Amino acid sequence: MKTTLATLICSLVLGTSVSAEADTYNVDGVHSMPQFRFKHLNLSYFRGRFDKVSGTIEFDSTRRSGSADIVIAIDSVSTGAPLLDEFLKSPKFFDSARFPAATFRASSFKFSGEQLVSVAGDLSLHGITRSVVLRVTSFSCHEHALLKVEACGADADVTIRRSDFGLDAFIGNDSDDVELDIAVEAVKAQRP
Repeated sequence: MKTTLATLICSLVLGTSVSAEADTYNVDGVHSMPQFRFKHLNLSYFRGRFDKVSGTIEFDSTRRSGSADIVIAIDSVSTGAPLLDEFLKSPKFFDSARFPAATFRASSFKFSGEQLVSVAGDLSLHGITRSVVLRVTSFSCHEHALLKVEACGADADVTIRRSDFGLDAFIGNDSDDVELDIAVEAVKAQRP
């Protein structure tokens, strides 16, 4: 009992948490989906998504901090138009043979009270890396109803300029601005 009380007092005095380790969460590729939309011919928004996403998220709820390492398979792009999908994978656009994945590596989680409001990190796409800040519109962690382990989920969005990543085909006909809308769910990994 003395050791536990001493540890608690030291952590309060030194400003550190008793459980200082962040928890690891594995991204659920079935329930996570990055989607995009852009203006087509200034008529309407055209939409698409990526069907394969994986990665890990480190989250410390006590310190309200975290990091993320997310990988999106470029050849999983899906627009509902097979010819467009093939064009997007081709060397004329994403060039998925040379650049098979987009990655998002985040190192800064910003909270307002208990609510996660933004995540900052580096987005690498088409061989180019840019800093971006995702706005988090919803965030929740609790026991997964089916798996009976802790899980977290979030919805986030950001607007990027595709020309910043060397993806400038058809700019003028289609917008340079692309809106990304990301839904992610992650399940807490069991500690060894």
